[in-house]
Amino acid sequence: MNGIINSHPEKRVPTPMVPEGIGSLVKGEEAGLLERIMPLVRRQSVWLDLGSVERIDAAGIATLITLYRTAQEAGRCFGVINPRPHVREVLTLVGLNRFLLSENAEAGDRSEPELVESAA
Repeated sequence: MNGIINSHPEKRVPTPMVPEGIGSLVKGEEAGLLERIMPLVRRQSVWLDLGSVERIDAAGIATLITLYRTAQEAGRCFGVINPRPHVREVLTLVGLNRFLLSENAEAGDRSEPELVESAA
């Protein structure tokens, strides 16, 4: 997790991904999301729809940073859309809103969400 986090490498907005069954990104629950999304961010740009996520903690933040950095290293884009107010507040408090949130994605300039399926 050391290093510099840069802003999104792409301006266009990829198709949003809606993770099924994710109500919180907290310690003990983040591993499943990481396992499902990591293969995707290595091969394509991903916007993760956090509309159903009500809670996030340090483990969830670390997961989002890991996904962002993996995507960036692969030449892809990773970000989040539709965060609930509390999740948006946490991302803003830790300064990740500049890297993970897109004003275009928030404004509705996106295609219909695509459900995330297991890469296996």
